[in-house]
Amino acid sequence: MTKPEGGDGSARRRPGSTDVARLAGVSQKTVSRVLNDEPYVKEEVRLRVQAAMRELGYRRNDAARALNSGRTKRIGVVCLGTALFGPSTQLVAIERALRTTGYSVSIVNTLEGDTIASAVEHLLEQGVDGIILSEPIDGGDQSIDVDLPVLSFGRFPGLRAKPGLDTGGDNVGAGRSATEHLLELGHRTVWHVAGPQRWWAARDRLEGWRQALAAAGAPEPPVLQGDWLPASGYEAGRELAANPDVTAIFIANDDMAVGVLRALTEAGRRVPEDVSIVGFDDIPAARFLTPPLTTVPQDFDLHVERGIARLVTEIESPTGDRSPTPEPPPLRLVVRRSTTSA
Repeated sequence: MTKPEGGDGSARRRPGSTDVARLAGVSQKTVSRVLNDEPYVKEEVRLRVQAAMRELGYRRNDAARALNSGRTKRIGVVCLGTALFGPSTQLVAIERALRTTGYSVSIVNTLEGDTIASAVEHLLEQGVDGIILSEPIDGGDQSIDVDLPVLSFGRFPGLRAKPGLDTGGDNVGAGRSATEHLLELGHRTVWHVAGPQRWWAARDRLEGWRQALAAAGAPEPPVLQGDWLPASGYEAGRELAANPDVTAIFIANDDMAVGVLRALTEAGRRVPEDVSIVGFDDIPAARFLTPPLTTVPQDFDLHVERGIARLVTEIESPTGDRSPTPEPPPLRLVVRRSTTSA
């Protein structure tokens, strides 16, 4: 291949698709097809075009493409900016899934006190094609009214979008299942260490716990409040360890369960012989604890891939026939050695 000359020897302009076409010996339309990964391009031609792009240092002009298509090929993500296992793992899964779709990502977090609504407004100013709410929390009377697709990984009552796609996992069912497991082992009741109640996921797990107790006719003990972190689980665990009536605990996430486990051990309450515990998330350390933790795993990759596939479909085929909203992936308990019969 022979590169196009720069003319007068001055700094060359940025190479365009016409330069790629000339160097590869194909039409500009063929270059466009290769760029858009369209079918019906011979592999030999595709490789030749890609080689020409590398040789020229060609980069796609996204601004021009946006003008031509009316889309920026960019999706905005609102996240909480936290290192907590669930949100951070979900954000990695979002970035990975979007990379395979050809969309770039703009991320705005609300860690510094911004509201979700203001974060969405910031993304709208960037001209995104769609928005993802990665871990909705209750922001009071917040409402979001936007004229583009929004994917929410969880409930957000104030969302009004065209369309709004809610793909939250079944935290209520999972909380119910975790509690039922302990009741079926013969425990008279199950205590609960809840997550912060601004989080819809924490509220739903609490609701699932309550539903299971009510269905079994079991007494409902007072709820202990945590903040998702091990230290809060440790403080709750110290209080629970001092109560001889406590024989079973459902904890709203594994990090707090680590704290509960340490507090029980320090107090001489054996797990599971004296107290059975169940966590939530299945963090990487869960199966290496002593004893290995019974917990509810979340398949973040599957959950995210399904949601983003729906979002991209809505962006690219807004007037097409919509398939029914799929059921959220079931969250199934993984039983390890932290639970046993009462």
